[in-house]
Amino acid sequence: MNNQSFLLQPFPGTGQLLNIEIAGKIARIANKLTIEYTLVGDITEIAIAPPSATPSRKHELWEDTCFEFFLGMQNSPRYWEFNLSPAGDWNVYRFDDYRQGMQEEKAFITLPFIVQQQGDSLQLNLDFDLDKIIPKEQALEVAITTVIKRRDGEVSYWALTHRGAKADFHQRDSFILELIS
Repeated sequence: MNNQSFLLQPFPGTGQLLNIEIAGKIARIANKLTIEYTLVGDITEIAIAPPSATPSRKHELWEDTCFEFFLGMQNSPRYWEFNLSPAGDWNVYRFDDYRQGMQEEKAFITLPFIVQQQGDSLQLNLDFDLDKIIPKEQALEVAITTVIKRRDGEVSYWALTHRGAKADFHQRDSFILELIS
């Protein structure tokens, strides 16, 4: 399927949860990927970085509130991790296998996306071409995730599914959406 809606679930037992919902849509048309996250609810308790004057590639965005997704090529251990900060900062990492061979993906020199915050909602939209990393005919396996950091420092992990005893977005069996071109 090329156009799918999603609803993320918090990892069980990650402390006091906020009254929020993280939903969205993902689509692949030809070799262009579009993903939209919508965070709704009591977002006043979430640590959300203010917009950056000059959004750029940054490391360790997952240590704060960060929207993430993972793309894996079907029948291959290789995958990519995309990190998108509400501040506009970003990064993309390539892995050869489960948490192995992590490298910054140099195929992307920018990854512009739009963040809008209004009242009790925050929306993030990203559109980009996959041509630089994935052939058009290659089927994709996708995991969609989010790290939410509360103002008090407590962190919760949200995903389509949680397959292990601890929150681990890299587990390949959690790449449960399939996108074909």
